Amino acid sequence: MSEQLPFLGKQLVLELYECPLEIIDNQLIVEQALLATAAAIQATVVDIVFHKFSPQGVSGVVVIMESHIAIHTWPEHGYAAVDIFTCGDMDLAPGVEVIRTLLQAGRVEEQLIFRGKGGTHFR
Repeated sequence: MSEQLPFLGKQLVLELYECPLEIIDNQLIVEQALLATAAAIQATVVDIVFHKFSPQGVSGVVVIMESHIAIHTWPEHGYAAVDIFTCGDMDLAPGVEVIRTLLQAGRVEEQLIFRGKGGTHFR
């Protein structure tokens, strides 16, 4: 019998600052960064949707079997907002390092939120 977690999932909210404009305004680089993040946390990719804005910015989501990884970039501010949402108790730290490195963030702030804290017994 598996142990019941006191939550249903974890949402890691990342604020990436001081990212180079040419990195976070490039849809291919941003997409590859999210896929590498999924691999780093050993998630199973289900689908990928990205959009390049004009004149700048990229939004995208990598749907994973365990939930999703999403991003929106503001290249003019060197900023990217990232959410890594997973079911269960996955180790998200390797994903943070991968996305920080690939998007060349000078500074990263993290906020971890435990979702569904009532577990499967809440009403």
